[in-house]
Amino acid sequence: MPRPLPRASIPVILTALALLLSPLVASTPATGAPVRTVATTAAVDPGLAGDITFSVPSRTFTGSLRITLGTTVAGAQVRYTTDGSVPSASSPLYSSPLDLTRSTEVRAQAFVGGSPSGKPGSAQYVATGVTTTHDLPVLLLDSFGRGAVGDTDHPVAAMEFQPAGGTTSLTATPTLATRAGYRLRGQSSRTFDKKPYRLELWDNTGDDLDLPLAGMPAESDWVLRGPFPDKALVREALVYDLGREMGLDPPRYRLVELYVNDDAQPVAANDYRGVYLLVETIKNQKNRLDLKKLDPEDVNPPDVEGGYIIKFEWMAAEEPLLRCTGATATCWTDLEVHDPDDLVPAQQQYIQGYVQRLNDLLHSPGYADPVTGYASMIDVDSFVDMMIVNELSRNMDAYYRSQYFYKDRGGKLTAGPLWDFDLTFSVGGYFGNNQVQGWQYQQTRQPIAFDWYTVLVRDPAFQNRVKVRWQELRRGPLSDSALQQRVSALTAPLPNAAARNFARWPNLTTPTIGYFTTPTAATWTGQVDVMRSWMLRRAQWLDTTHAWGGPTTPPPTPTPSVTPGPGPSVSPSPTPTPTATATATPTPTANPGAACAATFTTTSRWPGGFQGDVTVAAGSAALRGWTVTLTFPSGITVQQAWNATVTISSSTVTARNVSWNGSLAAGGRTTFGFIGNGEGTPTVTCAAA
Repeated sequence: MPRPLPRASIPVILTALALLLSPLVASTPATGAPVRTVATTAAVDPGLAGDITFSVPSRTFTGSLRITLGTTVAGAQVRYTTDGSVPSASSPLYSSPLDLTRSTEVRAQAFVGGSPSGKPGSAQYVATGVTTTHDLPVLLLDSFGRGAVGDTDHPVAAMEFQPAGGTTSLTATPTLATRAGYRLRGQSSRTFDKKPYRLELWDNTGDDLDLPLAGMPAESDWVLRGPFPDKALVREALVYDLGREMGLDPPRYRLVELYVNDDAQPVAANDYRGVYLLVETIKNQKNRLDLKKLDPEDVNPPDVEGGYIIKFEWMAAEEPLLRCTGATATCWTDLEVHDPDDLVPAQQQYIQGYVQRLNDLLHSPGYADPVTGYASMIDVDSFVDMMIVNELSRNMDAYYRSQYFYKDRGGKLTAGPLWDFDLTFSVGGYFGNNQVQGWQYQQTRQPIAFDWYTVLVRDPAFQNRVKVRWQELRRGPLSDSALQQRVSALTAPLPNAAARNFARWPNLTTPTIGYFTTPTAATWTGQVDVMRSWMLRRAQWLDTTHAWGGPTTPPPTPTPSVTPGPGPSVSPSPTPTPTATATATPTPTANPGAACAATFTTTSRWPGGFQGDVTVAAGSAALRGWTVTLTFPSGITVQQAWNATVTISSSTVTARNVSWNGSLAAGGRTTFGFIGNGEGTPTVTCAAA
């Protein structure tokens, strides 16, 4: 039988829906596209003040700004710095207000008897002369005059401005202001005028600080990808949305406008960098790709079996590398361990041995055996969906670069998460990726990264599964109407931002950008039309009998997993069990014998707020839908939610499944999450729809 649409067997990391509740409820487009983040009235407190009092919280200013300092430490003096250094006993002693005329980080420490006492504090003040109004969220990075950034982190003030009443500006109160570091990232993309950046949020000691950013769950690591050859500005976002609905673990993202000030002058109009994609990094963390954690002592089965995230990075892979042994013609290249990068030898040997056995199996006569062949070592459905995404978009880097896979403990090698889809839908020009007809997996580069898909498509059973899945998707999220609606939903908020972006970067009619050929439509809307038209024509070719059209046969019933060759056996992934943190105890439903159960866990907490996750589990019978009710103590409000449709009435929050996670097999599980203000644990009940 065909798989249900969409799959529930693959862990899904969804783009945060950023639903604002109470009187400001954002509606979800019919296409399932992400809801735009709307500003809240309260800023997120990053907890950087410590035991220091600042008369003005971190913010932007024009002209000059007067700051007074104090401390909650009895009998203490305050010493401070304005050059980013840690205050010491020889730092200036605070005695009168500080008058600021340029961007400044004020760091302060209470001292008693010449020794530091209490927690240090910091505040970030950014001088700006820009009053431009924006209708997208805005992110501002100011490095206090440190100059152009390279591969080494520059300390910055990072500020987020969310639209209130439809607009925002750099003179508004920031939704978030924190210490951070940023640097360049990317390979070919760093050669563009519009640079990509890596952003890491910091606490007062320079360590990672997990904070919610642009309505996405709290984390410290983020990426700012600047669409440049992609003149429609949404190619990557479009692929992430499609992959999310298919179950391919894309990162969450937000479309924002970015300012980067790297000189000692106030933020100016030429510090505007345009429209960017603020994206979660790929990592094994609770709020990202939530796999089992590997500790150094996990060197024997089953603990050593996961979780691992690996990626093929053609001609750019970094240590630790997984090296292939055997014939050069059938060996992979450029495969790195992405996470964790501090493997002990036994762990590296395990994951390298697993990939080697898979590669050897794929090049053996019995590779297609339904029991002992490749299906015993890979999650075939994820490989099918990854191929569909890569071929529909004709991703220029497909099968060679930024190709991620993961293996969890007790599980098989799974394709995903998705990453790096700007050179798609006709942009690129290399390896035939701007042609509507033909196959991207047949592109030729030397040396090859891996030939797994070339081998898989030789198997009629795999070909059939791809055809079945494609035809199923064409009746749903990949239908012409759904694709067009999704493009419309993505681009609807962008006209004004796109105008500013192309005023800053007037490249619409430039045919070659960097190394890549691009459309030359003279307007942004024309560029969107080019992308949309090419995508629909590509889908029509894939519908032909030359590709994935025509008759299919029902896929076979899945069989138990068996790992061929030496090494530990591999069984299907166990149902994950939610782990409570020290700050919360899972709250069971009132009737554990019901068909639906739910548990709540606080996964992150900061001053005045928290992030909560709810795990929904089916009982002994399958679920076709569920509703979870959370009753909070008085004073708690919910700001954003993801993986569920949420409504609120007083202290009661009602969460209902979205399209992809309502159907759960007996014993199956799914999760949704939200960000709240206040403190307290809700009572939780779950009902089958």
